[in-house]
Amino acid sequence: MGIKRWRYRRIRAGSGEPLRRYRWWQMFGRSLRSITLTAPDGTTSIYAVDVRHMGDAKDGEVRARLYVDGALESYAKMPTRFPVPGGHIEVAATGFGLKRCHYVREDGTEQQLSPDPASAEGRRARLHHRHPGPSRVIGVISMLLVIGGLCVEVPQIIASLSLIPAIADSIGTFTSPIRLPIHVNLLIAFAAVIGSTERALRMRSSWIDELAS
Repeated sequence: MGIKRWRYRRIRAGSGEPLRRYRWWQMFGRSLRSITLTAPDGTTSIYAVDVRHMGDAKDGEVRARLYVDGALESYAKMPTRFPVPGGHIEVAATGFGLKRCHYVREDGTEQQLSPDPASAEGRRARLHHRHPGPSRVIGVISMLLVIGGLCVEVPQIIASLSLIPAIADSIGTFTSPIRLPIHVNLLIAFAAVIGSTERALRMRSSWIDELAS
């Protein structure tokens, strides 16, 4: 069975419940993105993807919910693909936020769904639109924070793992060239989390962010 069929199988039908309005206090715990699509009969509808990053109240599972014109159409665990007119919407997330929320047309071309203006993603997108220069500087700083965290923390983690008897006996021990106090390591890890969170607001997260943080 191919991945496409496996992902489609995970989708569940929604109950039609209305999409709740985005609130300012949900900025870092909720992602809401939307796109307007045209059906074969010429009618247009607004497709919105809602993700609560802290998980559902019932079981703590993080799910993507697809709303059509404000009514819940379907939902699924991530990563997933929702079939929509002319293609599908792909949704995936990391521990820092969405890393993918794209409309993929049948010809393979892609388009990001637009973030709700009140969301953290929406505010970050507005900053980039109004002030592209400072926005790019912030993006570079975020990447440097993540890479810095990766370069500092990974050697120390490897050194700690190499002290495990089974590993030490088979490949020997490793001495990290970087040895920092706990409070400095925590500060660097926190900076890396900030960098990864900023990157998630632009859906730029990757395995590097997960590893560095």
